[in-house]
Amino acid sequence: MHKEGTKIRKKSRLRLLHQYYVYTGFYRFISDAVKKALPVILIVVGILLLINYFVIDVNTLLEYAIENYSNSFIIFLFFISESLLGLIPPELFIAWSDKTVSPIACLSLLALASYTGGIASYFMGLAINKFPAVNNYLEDKMAKHVKNVRKWGGFMIIVGALFPIPFSIVSIATGMIRFKFSYYLLFGLLRFARFYIYAIFIYSIVQ
Repeated sequence: MHKEGTKIRKKSRLRLLHQYYVYTGFYRFISDAVKKALPVILIVVGILLLINYFVIDVNTLLEYAIENYSNSFIIFLFFISESLLGLIPPELFIAWSDKTVSPIACLSLLALASYTGGIASYFMGLAINKFPAVNNYLEDKMAKHVKNVRKWGGFMIIVGALFPIPFSIVSIATGMIRFKFSYYLLFGLLRFARFYIYAIFIYSIVQ
């Protein structure tokens, strides 16, 4: 009887959670994110192909970067980008990693740079709380992200980690609402999965 009662309580919690996500539009948000992600991925792939066929061979461009800049410099540049609103598309760096001597190692370091860049953004969000004027300004500019993180918490971090939504912005919003750091670190680990999954497709293009 005790086990059956526990199962019923678990089912009730899951049902309530499901109803909450339906009511707050989480599933619709995921659907929209996927729909938006596909065109972004196709555009990036298309740009790479256009550059490759009409401007300069992508492999030549990537090899130039490898010959003239150290791996540590490029990874550090990516870390800065990921800490500051994701200024440079990660896909370009993923393509670069394929041309290095150790593609998987460099890809893993890029994923780590993105993950730690997100952590830096999280603490940036925490620090912003100490400056009311800045906090109010950013809450207005990032209202949608802040609202979504407040509603969906860890699931919003998962979406930010996996989909082409600026992970830095999600991380800043997470820090601004003082989301529990240990949970942020846990959910943010899916950032690694994004890089490995995207690499499967990007590596096939830059071969």
